[in-house]
Amino acid sequence: MQFHPHTVQMRTSTALGPVRLAASPAGLVGVWFEGQRHEPSQRLHGPTAWADTASHPVLEEAAHQLQQYLAGQRAGFDLPLDLSGGTPFQQAVWRALLAIGRGATTSYGALSRQLGRPLAVRALGAAVGRNPLSVVVPCHRVVGASGSLTGYAGGLDRKAVLLTLENALPSTSPNAFRKGHA
Repeated sequence: MQFHPHTVQMRTSTALGPVRLAASPAGLVGVWFEGQRHEPSQRLHGPTAWADTASHPVLEEAAHQLQQYLAGQRAGFDLPLDLSGGTPFQQAVWRALLAIGRGATTSYGALSRQLGRPLAVRALGAAVGRNPLSVVVPCHRVVGASGSLTGYAGGLDRKAVLLTLENALPSTSPNAFRKGHA
């Protein structure tokens, strides 16, 4: 992924653990749970890390909306998003994820058919997995064809919590969330 050279970051605590937020001049570019798969580690923690800031309007608002969302006080997000770090295919997948409404889920196969790429299920799965805007771009709403909870870079326990919060957890899921395991 390519990020704008003037990207900044901040860390915030949430009910699901610490989160790193990142913003470019165009909008929010990242929401990663600490240690999440596919996080840009060098940009978050390494010698080439983005500047930390505690006073950036997009990051402050993203942290506030994320807190409200996880507390059940907000149904969605109203933030400027910068998806430009992904390939054109990834960006198309991420925009399709934004269209999955709260309380709904879809499968990888259905999403690939919706995008007119029915044979690109694996590529679609990879794009979903590399979504840099966890929770805000709701990749957690994509489930296996049988309704099983699969493939969430932030961890299946978090995926289950998010879907439970949204009243979308498939009741037949073999990986159903057990209370107290966030």
